[in-house]
Amino acid sequence: MSVPATAPPRAAAPKRPTPQRRSTSSRSRWRNRGWVLFFLLPSAVPLVVFTLAPMVNSLWVSLHDWNLVSPMKWVGLDNYADLLTSGDTWRVLGNTLFYILGYLPLVYVGGLGLAMLLNRALKGRTFFRAAYFLPVITSWVVVALVWQWLLNPSNGLVNQLVQPVLDGLNGLFGTDMTAPGWWTDPQWAMPSVILASAWKDLGFVMVILLAGLQAIPGDVLEAARVDGAGAWKRFWHITFPLLSPSTFFVLVISLINGFQVFDQVYVMTGGGPSGASQVVVGQIYDLTFRYGRAGDASALSWILFVLILIVTALQMRGQRRWVNHA
Repeated sequence: MSVPATAPPRAAAPKRPTPQRRSTSSRSRWRNRGWVLFFLLPSAVPLVVFTLAPMVNSLWVSLHDWNLVSPMKWVGLDNYADLLTSGDTWRVLGNTLFYILGYLPLVYVGGLGLAMLLNRALKGRTFFRAAYFLPVITSWVVVALVWQWLLNPSNGLVNQLVQPVLDGLNGLFGTDMTAPGWWTDPQWAMPSVILASAWKDLGFVMVILLAGLQAIPGDVLEAARVDGAGAWKRFWHITFPLLSPSTFFVLVISLINGFQVFDQVYVMTGGGPSGASQVVVGQIYDLTFRYGRAGDASALSWILFVLILIVTALQMRGQRRWVNHA
């Protein structure tokens, strides 16, 4: 005799939220959002007043001809067209790129060397870490004035040390080499700014890379050492790849700061001699306050903004190929 199969019990249908529950849940969400906005308000108000509003206003000014005194005159995109076809714009862009190409390798290699040196168990390393970081928190005006004195062609300390060496070489090889003119020479003005900038920012790069070095597991390096890997192989195949997130951060920040370089140029060279060290932000300053062309200055600032945005976006996209987040 067959036993009839019993049907499995049907699962109870989920209860639909009643209108009262939906209303309570909606009120709770809006209450939470209200608290979030309340706590964001102290930082949102300065952001809107001192950042977003000036940005929108500068975009509006960039579409006008304005000398900061007379009423603004609508010119549309003429300011952008004039700037993009001006030789002065491309000259200051070239100077800015030259600064970045000289500054970035110097500050990264120097910061990496300091980080690896101070990552070892050296006596007094805490003092040296603080000493190398001290220029980072020093005013740019002070640093620029110090380097302007150090690189003074007449009585600067650097040339007083370099010239005797050159005199000795001149006596040996019959040459006539002289110490550089540094910030008074069009060929050496930008290298002078690069040296001062790299010296000031070495401590910042050192701290970032030092944190990255200390995050690398010691057992990985020890295993490589046991397997017979030398110091260079351990650095190139283990340390450097695992340091890529810190390297990426340094590159992004340094590139953004490089495009916005101004203080050291303004104090050390004033953009001279003969415009040899003039950069984009310096040109924006001169257009506004020296030549009374606020519309052109605002347009140039937006061109710089778009350029930085594109470069940063390319970096963010390219990091997938070489940054190791493991």
